[in-house]
Amino acid sequence: MRRLSHLRFLLSITHSNLILRRYFVVNGFDGVLTMMGLIIGFIVSTPADLAVIINVCLGAAIALGMSGVSSAYVSESAERRHDLGKLEDAMISDLQQSTHGQAARLTPLLVALVNGLAPLVFSLLILVPLWLASYGVPLPISPLYGAILVAFVLLFLLGVFLGRITNISWLRSGLQTLLVAVVTAALIYLLTGS
Repeated sequence: MRRLSHLRFLLSITHSNLILRRYFVVNGFDGVLTMMGLIIGFIVSTPADLAVIINVCLGAAIALGMSGVSSAYVSESAERRHDLGKLEDAMISDLQQSTHGQAARLTPLLVALVNGLAPLVFSLLILVPLWLASYGVPLPISPLYGAILVAFVLLFLLGVFLGRITNISWLRSGLQTLLVAVVTAALIYLLTGS
């Protein structure tokens, strides 16, 4: 419990709690829309083996996660070192062992994890119907369409989350993000379908 409150304190002095929330939403969107694009691509293409579809989508999910972790860590580390250097110059003191120094080292790790895990976790959730079908679990609809349905639900929930934190109607916000999913799916069908 003490560690959690200390972690919150470190995030507050670097104002990173807002960055974490923003990265969670933005990269969650990226993960969902990327998986949705891949799956719709498989729907409109020549039928492929379910194992191939899973492997392609899993490869993309892992790449999204690794890209998110590495890009955020590199950029956030540079920003935190820069901010700490400016603070050290202003205070004419070495702050490496201070709370600010600790925050400058820990914050990039947390931001990187959220930035990478958001698209990875959302992508893996979308793949659940495909995995279930591959293990012989009967589904009420095709596993590819089930995955699209999961993607729609996840985007709706991201909208609900955004509505809650901005104090606007959660339903309106959820429907707006759902509209993004519908428009994206329609564009992919129109541009790739034969």
